[in-house]
Amino acid sequence: MKEALTDPRHRIGIRLVGLARRWRQALDARLSASGLSDATWAPLMHLHELGSDNDVSQSALAAAVGLDGSSLVRLLDILVERGLIERRPHPEDRRVKLVHLTPAGRRTVAALRKQLQAIESELLADIGEQDALAMLRAFERIEARIAAQA
Repeated sequence: MKEALTDPRHRIGIRLVGLARRWRQALDARLSASGLSDATWAPLMHLHELGSDNDVSQSALAAAVGLDGSSLVRLLDILVERGLIERRPHPEDRRVKLVHLTPAGRRTVAALRKQLQAIESELLADIGEQDALAMLRAFERIEARIAAQA
């Protein structure tokens, strides 16, 4: 039992869960002035990351955001109503819906990116570039292991 208490790897999971929740709350509180909640700005940012100039399938976007398809559909409906995204049919597979940022959506993402960079710079002020790169490499290995188990 003592090994579990001294091995720092056994503390990462619970700390990561709590930190992720507080990180999202901090971002959401600061970004709420833009009129978008975490639930709506996160899909916009993921859509941009997946390819802002390309259509992305709703299923690929759902996987990136970490939501099931039906939950994402409701959020996409809100973003369509606000003129930030468009849905398009897939040219070869009618069952697939493609999502695309509108010009207004691209402007919103650009503004969000500036806000996010400022917030992240503040939150990560005492984290050096090498430490940040080490964390990102560790996250990638963990994500790959999780994906391999799925």
